[in-house]
Amino acid sequence: MESDGHAPGEYVLGVDSGGSGLRVALATVDGDGPLDTVACAEPVRTGPSGIDAGHLLDQLLPTVRLLLARHGGDGRIAAATIGAAGMATLGDRLRAELPPALTEAFGLRRLALAADAVTAYAGAVGQRPGAVVAAGTGLIALGTDLTRWRRADGWGHLLGDSGGGAWIGRAGLDAAMRAHDGRRGGSPVLLARLEAVFGPAPDLPGRLYPRTDRPAVLASFAPEVAACAAHDPVAEAILRDAAGHIAEAAAAVCPQTGADGSGCEVALTGGLFRMGEPLLVPLREELARQLPHARAVPGPGDPLAGSLRIAQALATEGLRLPLHPTLFRVTGPGQESGAFPVAEAP
Repeated sequence: MESDGHAPGEYVLGVDSGGSGLRVALATVDGDGPLDTVACAEPVRTGPSGIDAGHLLDQLLPTVRLLLARHGGDGRIAAATIGAAGMATLGDRLRAELPPALTEAFGLRRLALAADAVTAYAGAVGQRPGAVVAAGTGLIALGTDLTRWRRADGWGHLLGDSGGGAWIGRAGLDAAMRAHDGRRGGSPVLLARLEAVFGPAPDLPGRLYPRTDRPAVLASFAPEVAACAAHDPVAEAILRDAAGHIAEAAAAVCPQTGADGSGCEVALTGGLFRMGEPLLVPLREELARQLPHARAVPGPGDPLAGSLRIAQALATEGLRLPLHPTLFRVTGPGQESGAFPVAEAP
């Protein structure tokens, strides 16, 4: 790749698009963090043809102009990264429409389009070999030895996301309904919490099934499970099972050694881990059992920070993370999108 010779006043742009909305950050090419950040509260729409590129651009373009105006208005964007939930499976329109639109609007020459798991990895691990488990309502694990990506889970609440917030919440509600029926495996403690949160247990199906945000509703019960774990063996067992699933996903993607030949670094990032010790204690035990060579570390950065890191690496010709046609695509001089293979975990 040929150098552009970056001048003072050049910026990089990081974008994180998820279920809670769109976040946009501006930084200098060699900066240590964002200069400015703007949050757009409306999530980008998803339709039959995937993520709505037009809706994203309707929010992104005026936001970028606002950020540039706040910082003099005459700076140039050297590189940008747009990280989006669903990019890998629903991002065809983004990959087709965003590069020409951003080139026309800002003269942008280098653009990375990444799944949010990739930007979470960059935010938590950087550009070193390792693995990340990103867990909130759902759960996905991603690892790389810097030659290819390995992915495990992230298949949604009906097919996977095992150990994530929706999985824990559903398991807790199942135990509550079992107690209501008098079936084996029930938890009267969780039944009491179900009725305190949602009302009478027999009414829950009518409240839950018609909703389009069922995963989020299920995940909202996960903190109740964690709060009951200290005095309810059923809740404790649910979190222990969740920890086992999380460790399995990490083990499936973790390279055998880290950058210096030591054990693989596994970063834990996402809102699920804010549940604290009721989940983290069994998770540490499971990681030690399933990945004795690994070092579990808290993720120091979020996906927006990861987007900025990738953009800075693009701008300074220092990108080391492997590319992939859907998980992580780069457009610009000297880039060959999808040049590296991906492996799904067995």
